[in-house]
Amino acid sequence: MAVWVTLAAGLLLAFLFRHRRFLQDARFVWDRIKSRNRVVKYTRANYRLLDRFAELVHAQPDKPFVLFREETFSYGDADALSNRAARGLLQSGHVKGGDTVALFLRNEPALLWLWLGLSKLGCSAALLNHNVRAKPLLHCFRCSGATVLLASAELQDAVEEILPSLVDQQVTVFIMADTAGTAHVKSFKDQMSRASSEPLPKDLRSHFSPTLYVFTSGTTGLPKAAVVTQAKLWAGSFLFGILGLKSDDVFYVSLPLYHFSGFMAFGATIERGSTMALRSKFSTSQFWDDCRKYDVTVIGYIGETMRYLCNTTKKPNDRSHKVRLAVGNGIRADVWRDFVSRFGNVKIVELYGATDGNLSLANYSGKVGAIGRDTFLYKCFFPYAVIKFDVEAERPVRDSSGLCIEVSKGEPGLLVSLISAISPFAGYAGDLQQTEKKVLHDVLKKGDSYVNTGDLLRTDADGFFYFHDRVGDTFRWKGENVATNEVADILMLADCIKEANVYGVEVPGLEGRAGMAAVILSDEQTFEPTVVFKHVENFLPSYARPRFIRIQTSMEVTGTFKLLKGKLVEEGFNPNRVTDPLYFLDEKEKNYVPLTVDTFNSGEIKM
Repeated sequence: MAVWVTLAAGLLLAFLFRHRRFLQDARFVWDRIKSRNRVVKYTRANYRLLDRFAELVHAQPDKPFVLFREETFSYGDADALSNRAARGLLQSGHVKGGDTVALFLRNEPALLWLWLGLSKLGCSAALLNHNVRAKPLLHCFRCSGATVLLASAELQDAVEEILPSLVDQQVTVFIMADTAGTAHVKSFKDQMSRASSEPLPKDLRSHFSPTLYVFTSGTTGLPKAAVVTQAKLWAGSFLFGILGLKSDDVFYVSLPLYHFSGFMAFGATIERGSTMALRSKFSTSQFWDDCRKYDVTVIGYIGETMRYLCNTTKKPNDRSHKVRLAVGNGIRADVWRDFVSRFGNVKIVELYGATDGNLSLANYSGKVGAIGRDTFLYKCFFPYAVIKFDVEAERPVRDSSGLCIEVSKGEPGLLVSLISAISPFAGYAGDLQQTEKKVLHDVLKKGDSYVNTGDLLRTDADGFFYFHDRVGDTFRWKGENVATNEVADILMLADCIKEANVYGVEVPGLEGRAGMAAVILSDEQTFEPTVVFKHVENFLPSYARPRFIRIQTSMEVTGTFKLLKGKLVEEGFNPNRVTDPLYFLDEKEKNYVPLTVDTFNSGEIKM
């Protein structure tokens, strides 16, 4: 009998080992189905993330909720502060239920209390990128439909730049400072200090609809306000729990909260009832010290942050930490291996998704370099397709019947995801044209509609997904999407630049693509590197500033006068191949410096 039991057990183990990937796939799909059912249930019951927070305040008021610098804020503290924020806004007379308030703050606890406070009033929040300035900042504010701007004290100078326009539009401006300093800017700290921390009646949030507007560069033009509904907020929050976040974890967040991935860490912390250690800005030198200081167990990342950590000088205490799980996106396979080899057995889970999308993938199998897995099960319940795409024409390839063609394994293709009642596409606030532009019709059958992710993926023989490239006029650098048209418009405001063609170029050893601009100088003008550097420094966030500039006398265009970029991208910034004058951005010198053959060959260019 014992022999038969042993044999049966052996056969079962052999079956499970052989089909372990199927079992992983099935478990992940089952978890995603359960979380989707919860989203539907919560949406129908009008149960919001704020309601979950209220339950936690009642159940664990003294548990640490947010750790920031030397301060610890409990769930009870956060509730009281958000009540003050809500009452301060309400008593100002400038905010009422259903309004949208634009939040222009760096990573700081006040941003979290303000969002919770706005939720208690039934208001939406527009999370403005704190790196954006001037025209793009004003554009983001306008398209959110906000009537109130609330900014941190450190960003008051940026607010002052656009203040005349805000005043003309009768916008109310608050600054998180003790005193505001100007007639048109009010102190919100003073407003909060005079407000009660007593709970607010629930009927105040009866107007609540969208919860967030998060800005994305998209494929062209200025940033767009992606609508994040309560359902999407719940779905994103649940995902972290599926991937291993627990109630007793401490989640280290150094990604900007204006990013959906950063804000989702906040949402997941509430959903799990765990603790978040918040960092104002990612710091390579302080990262592991922070992890040890706060007893961090889970970290969020983008590829660049992981590479920076791997490039630091090795220390004896590299493995002296409690981090067990890293969740993020954009990590290269070689960096993945280096990170685990150096910092210990940390489970890395690579995600794929977009603020404005309706599909997410996750590498739950731990396959190095992959972003997810292409399976029949997942596609059945969360329909998507990878279709042939003409990169030069920038459109899907269609067959004689007008339908798109799915790619074969190993062939790069455009990822698209089905729009349905349970996988809706909310689009962009106040921009129906851009919303419709994001949708593809008649993809696999007549009458269907899919979201165009703008990303080319490929699969290997085992069905694992790998990121291949981004299509259109956007490239990714330092974890940010950079819209080439926006950068070109800014460059052409410089007196010496008449035309600009912006594109992304690969830099060996680095993730994403660095910005490069081929420019034509204005008549009788010479290139003024210092002036151009000051110009881009004033008007563009650091990640969007062109790292290389190429001076041309003419530009190639298509028959419809669209600038050609393919050859420019291929030639890159190698002076051995490019005869035009080249310059690179030297941050140490705060200038654009000539890029010569000797400089290029010496490897002295620093990113």
